[in-house]
Amino acid sequence: MKPQVLRGSKQTIAETVAGLAGEVREAIVFVEEPTAHTGVTGSEDVFIEMEPFTVHAGDVDYSREGLYSRAEDE
Repeated sequence: MKPQVLRGSKQTIAETVAGLAGEVREAIVFVEEPTAHTGVTGSEDVFIEMEPFTVHAGDVDYSREGLYSRAEDE
């Protein structure tokens, strides 16, 4: 099974899915609802909403700096 990220309008995404070869088994769809501006961007909202489904392991630093900085060999 090969995952694919589809971006665009609903129409564009629907046409792309309909044209895919093979069977589509699952889809995760992010729907941006019109809301009053809260100072949080749409991409940050996605991460906030997905937090209950996030797996965290042990004493790992999940901050942006922790994830993207190079680990020093001990």
